[in-house]
Amino acid sequence: MPKVFSSATAIADEIIRDCGKRLVVGLPLGLGKANHIVNELFARALADPSLHLTIFTALTLEKPRPSNDLERRFIGPVIERLFGGYPDLAYARHLHGGTLPPNIEVSEFFFLAGRWLHHGYAQQNYICANYTHAASYLLTRGVNVVLQLVARRMVDRQARYSLSCNTDTTLDFIAARAAGRTSFKLIGQVNSELPFMPGPGDLAADQFDAILEGPEVEFPLFAPPSEPVSDAKYAIGLHAAGLIRDGGTLQIGIGQVGDALAQSLIVRQRYNDAFRETLARLAPGQPLPDSAPLQTGLYGVSEMFFEAFLGLIQAGIIKREVDGAVLHAAFFLGPQKFYRTLRDMDPDALSRIQMMPVSFTNELYGDEAARRRARTHARFVNGAMMATLMGDAVSDGLENGQVVSGVGGQYNFVAQAFALEGARSILAVDAARRRGGKLLSNIRWFYGHTTIPRHLRDIVITEYGVADLRGKSDADVIAAMLSVADSRFQNELMRQAKDAGKLPKTYEIPARHRDNTPERIATTLQPARAAGLLPAFPFGSDFTATEQRLIPALQMLKDASAAPTQLLSLAWRGFSAAASSPDVDACLARMGLDRPGSVRDRFYRFLLRAALARTSASAVSGS
Repeated sequence: MPKVFSSATAIADEIIRDCGKRLVVGLPLGLGKANHIVNELFARALADPSLHLTIFTALTLEKPRPSNDLERRFIGPVIERLFGGYPDLAYARHLHGGTLPPNIEVSEFFFLAGRWLHHGYAQQNYICANYTHAASYLLTRGVNVVLQLVARRMVDRQARYSLSCNTDTTLDFIAARAAGRTSFKLIGQVNSELPFMPGPGDLAADQFDAILEGPEVEFPLFAPPSEPVSDAKYAIGLHAAGLIRDGGTLQIGIGQVGDALAQSLIVRQRYNDAFRETLARLAPGQPLPDSAPLQTGLYGVSEMFFEAFLGLIQAGIIKREVDGAVLHAAFFLGPQKFYRTLRDMDPDALSRIQMMPVSFTNELYGDEAARRRARTHARFVNGAMMATLMGDAVSDGLENGQVVSGVGGQYNFVAQAFALEGARSILAVDAARRRGGKLLSNIRWFYGHTTIPRHLRDIVITEYGVADLRGKSDADVIAAMLSVADSRFQNELMRQAKDAGKLPKTYEIPARHRDNTPERIATTLQPARAAGLLPAFPFGSDFTATEQRLIPALQMLKDASAAPTQLLSLAWRGFSAAASSPDVDACLARMGLDRPGSVRDRFYRFLLRAALARTSASAVSGS
């Protein structure tokens, strides 16, 4: 049976006694890190240069960091409310500060998106890996300690421990140890807020070498609040919802697209007439896809389990069972309400959500025949940052080699889409974005980095429609991609394709695709928005009503900050605006600008009043 400790100091002593002064530590991706133990081992290595500590992990979770004073005013109270008791990971703090000593190494195979851009050490020590390969890579590095946050329960007076949020690579580690391919110490830290999840991650105590448990090492789970779903994301979600087959299989990747797709499926199920009408307005002149309500329902198999999946289960959309489960997943992360729902869920309902190794969710290998039978009409829906006219997808990095996030499981699911009969890979891309005040197309002729190569091109969706690329010629692929590009960039993109000889000189983009503008999307979605079918936070929010009102206004100010003349124009509008409403007064008070005491604060007040007026008008008009 494992030794049980109540202090991180004592369990660190035990680990060093057992494993010596060369520690190669594996930490799970995301939520499942044993923060107190790794922080104590880190402190030991800081104090003792003879202790060599190597940390392999992914998705190091950190509290948001405001980049300016207005962001600080907004996010400061949110951080305290949602993350106040969360113990920061010391290695991340030292990485940011550039104070990591030579006896400590940190490598990740998936970054929190954008957090480590332009950080030399993190970029140099990044491990480029498919999620399913991460465990094998770490085993070759000689991992001798795995630290995992776990849930605990007593069964017949015996303790059992659940890997809960992170069965992903840990179950694959345990399988390798059982097969005699490796040897390591499995150390658990109990967290009472972590849901005890059913499935193969429900482990007997004798699987662990030591357990840390006690009031001094309890902490609130990291719970990032949901982000508001934009018009572009909802348009993408609606297009994608029209491609989901009844009786099929669904995987959804990280990001707002997941919330948008799930809510769009709920609208398809409950408000089918409105769904079909909105879809017809989004894609005028084109035949409607299969958009009837889902009678048989879907089976979910996804590396990431998040709140939108619960919404689909509760709506009776994910209900097709495979081996007694409606959803198989490998890790989860979400807001506090998500964790609370899982903790309080009826045991029979919870038993239909099974946490599995990532080798199960992301691959067909193993019991391949059974997985093929289960994953019928699969739709694998993932996000990308950019795509080219030739169908390459850019999801994890920049053309200068800088890594934004990681490949994760995206390639695995694209490969499954080609390996399974009737399956499709769907990559979602916003057609354009703003950077530094400049509008840029996310549809490119060429880009110097590729995550998914064009020989695996399948379906690409932007807010402007669906580009079905599988099996098409290069010219047909380019034409399809032009049809879903932002119209402000279509002419230049078409010229580049023609100059390269990949598109006939006589080709013209059809007129029905020449109004690909944000204004058209906003106008199209406005009736469904007004009817409450496409809420900004479809599955609830940890932001207060006032904070939700502030978010689009602050985003507008952030976009305007790259153009000083635009900021001055907003400030003048705020200065000359009519008397404030109670709603605006509440927003100003929340930002500490109700009684400005300095010139800067008065300037902020004018800016915010103008932005609140503009975003309120936009919400009413749908523009």
